[in-house]
This record gives sequence, C-alpha cells and structure tokens, in this order.
Amino acid sequence: MSANDPAESVPTEADSVDAPELERRDGAPVNKLKRAIFSVPIEVVVTVGTARPLIGDLLKMERDHLLPLDSALNDPVELRVKDRVIARGELTQSEEGRGQLAVRLTEIVDISEIL
Repeated sequence: MSANDPAESVPTEADSVDAPELERRDGAPVNKLKRAIFSVPIEVVVTVGTARPLIGDLLKMERDHLLPLDSALNDPVELRVKDRVIARGELTQSEEGRGQLAVRLTEIVDISEIL
C-alpha cells in the first residue's frame, strides 16, 4: 500500500464538496446514508486518445519513440468513471501553475436517466 494511492487517501473536511441537498426526514438512517455517499472518493480517468499498433511494432519501440494517437492536439478529452463517459473537456494547465494538468469541462453528460 503506497502513500500516493488515491484510493487510500481519506478526504478531509477541506477536501469535501457540498453535497446536493437531499430530503431530511427527521435524520432518518436512509437519508444519512444518502448524504454520506457524497464524501466517498472516486477515480476519474481522462482519456486523451487511443493507439492501435501491431504487437510487433510495439515490441520494437524504444525510448523517445512517438506513438501516434487517433486524436488531434485540440480534440476534447473524455472523463470516465469505470467505462462510462461522464463529461468532456479540454486539457489546460491548473490554475495553481507548477505545470500540473487540469481539464476544463465543456460538456457534462446527463446521467439523470441512470440514477
């Protein structure tokens, strides 16, 4: 177990996001459970593109080899939870700077039908 594993990190009060307001019927246990789920961390994967090299070509690759992707530099990226696309956006630098990547959301998929 590594200290950098996001699945092992415990969110702090400063990291918490305001959960949507849910019906609060006298603090019923069901509603407490519904509210609690909003503090559970989840992994979001950002998909930039895909490549489909032949196995032989993949085995020949060396350091500094370029692997062309099926997307252009300015194409939108997809945000996924498991295999489901939840949003699309564009890569940008984080507002904090330091060269950290971020995604500016441009489209959010309507997931109300699956909830």
